[in-house]
Amino acid sequence: MNPSRLEAFSDGVIAVIITIMVLEIKMPHGADILALQPLVPAFFGYVLSFVIIGIYWNNHHHLLHAAKHIDGRIMWANLHLLFWLSLLPFLTGWLGEYPAAPWPTMLYGVGLLLCAISYTLLQTSIVALHGKDSDLAKALGGDLKGKLSIILYATAIILAFSLPWISYVLYVAVALMWFIPDRRIENQG
Repeated sequence: MNPSRLEAFSDGVIAVIITIMVLEIKMPHGADILALQPLVPAFFGYVLSFVIIGIYWNNHHHLLHAAKHIDGRIMWANLHLLFWLSLLPFLTGWLGEYPAAPWPTMLYGVGLLLCAISYTLLQTSIVALHGKDSDLAKALGGDLKGKLSIILYATAIILAFSLPWISYVLYVAVALMWFIPDRRIENQG
């Protein structure tokens, strides 16, 4: 199968995820600027999740463009990624509603960790189909950023009950690490 069909489907799902996420931000209860103050945590949670989803969308695009063809394993790995991404609106909404609470902070991290793991599985599936000597496999190399992301998310999950603000710092750190464009795949082309 041509990867463009899978990419188009994924683009549609990601667009819906982002749309649902913004709908979780409630209207302020008042007409003055102070009415926005209770919405600040929800807004920052939305911005962080929007950036994270945007990073996945961007890297997913490059990953599928590097794939010459796909198979059923890749399709299921892609659905696995989309499943975890689709939970981010719920997790972001809960985190925005209770920003200082350990459970929403921890489960947000679990969601991010599972997104990272599922993206790694998608990469692994594509490399398995194209071979360990393919240009894509060479471009991905040891995937230090991917492995570091998983470690930082796991650390943030552990710290959510004792130091939730450090969990937030780690979530932002991973986003910043990936916000700097990953040119490994692009440079192989």
